[in-house]
Amino acid sequence: MMKRLFDFICSLLGIIVLSPIMIVVAILIKVKLGSPVIFKQQRPGLHGKPFYLYKFRTMTDERDENGELLPDHLRLTPFGQFLRKYSLDELPQLFNVLKGDISLVGPRPLLMEYLELYTPEQARRHEVKPGITGWAQVNGRNAISWEEKFKLDVWYVDHQSFWLDLKILFLTVIKVFKSEGISHEGHVTMPFFKGEKKDNNEAM
Repeated sequence: MMKRLFDFICSLLGIIVLSPIMIVVAILIKVKLGSPVIFKQQRPGLHGKPFYLYKFRTMTDERDENGELLPDHLRLTPFGQFLRKYSLDELPQLFNVLKGDISLVGPRPLLMEYLELYTPEQARRHEVKPGITGWAQVNGRNAISWEEKFKLDVWYVDHQSFWLDLKILFLTVIKVFKSEGISHEGHVTMPFFKGEKKDNNEAM
C-alpha cells in the first residue's frame, strides 16, 4: 500500500512538473519523425499479465523494398539517440505508473515472447510489478549480459524495501545525467534474449 501510494503521488507530480518538457518533446517528434508520437507495445506486468507500455517514439518507419522494417540501427535517428541518451523517451511511462501497470522501481518490463524462455529462477522477476527503473538499471543497465540482468532483478525481488527503492531512484538520476549503460556493445539497446546458450539478435 505504501509503495502504491508513493508511486501514485510521485508519478502525478512528475507528470505535472515535466508536462512542459513532454509537450516540447512530443512536438519535436511530430515534426522530425511524424506520427504516432507515442510508441505503444504490449509487455508482461505482475505475474506476466500483459499491459501496454508507453514510450516516446525514437525511430522512423523506414522499410526495405519488400516492405520489411529496416534494422533498428538504421531507423534510430540522431534525435532519437538524444532522447534515449537522457531517458526522455521513458517519460510517458509515468502514466503507466499512475494507472498502476508498473511501479517507479522494479524489474524492467521486457518482451512478451521472453516469458516462455525464462528459467524458473529468472521468471521470479515477475513476482513484483515491473518498473521504470530497477536494480539492474543502476548496476549496468544495457551494458551487462542478460544473465547478470536477471540475477539483479531476482535479487531485487528478494530484498525490496522502501529504502532500497529510494536508493535506486537516487542512483537512477545520477546514471541518467552520466548517460551510462544505454546500449550493449554492438547493439542499439540489447540483443534479443533467446534463452540460455542461444544466439541473440537485435531487440527494441
